[in-house]
Amino acid sequence: MAYSSTTTSVFSRVARSPAVPTTYAIPWAPLAGRILLATIFMLSGLTKFTDWNGTADYMAAHGLALIPFLLPIAALVEIAGGLAILIGARSRAAALLLFLYLIPTTLIFHNFWGHTGAEYVDQMQHFLKNLAIMGGLALIVGLGPGFPSVDNSQTCCK
Repeated sequence: MAYSSTTTSVFSRVARSPAVPTTYAIPWAPLAGRILLATIFMLSGLTKFTDWNGTADYMAAHGLALIPFLLPIAALVEIAGGLAILIGARSRAAALLLFLYLIPTTLIFHNFWGHTGAEYVDQMQHFLKNLAIMGGLALIVGLGPGFPSVDNSQTCCK
């Protein structure tokens, strides 16, 4: 088939569309995003409990004090915040808490500017990964969890 001005392909319709597809067009995208964001926090929190001494040593190597106090709080924040993001329950508050939690965590544990060589690159990648995670959390703070979620369960099925 030859191209004509009346030919419409999927690409040309999307490219000329005045609006980006929303969650109405892609309803499961927010859930997929929440699953991906929640996974890193829940696994990290569980790892803190399963490798308590290793995590405590890692924290001590970075100069942290009060490890017996900070370590269980960090683990619980990550697990509870991750679960809240996952199911979309009080997700904006959980996302804000995790966003704020990542600020000192990123600055303390991924200070790439204090390293050279391969360690510089490794820590910069972790630093940037945390910034990307913070971007996802900021989206949840601003836009909410989307559908399906506990927070939106009252409005989804009317």
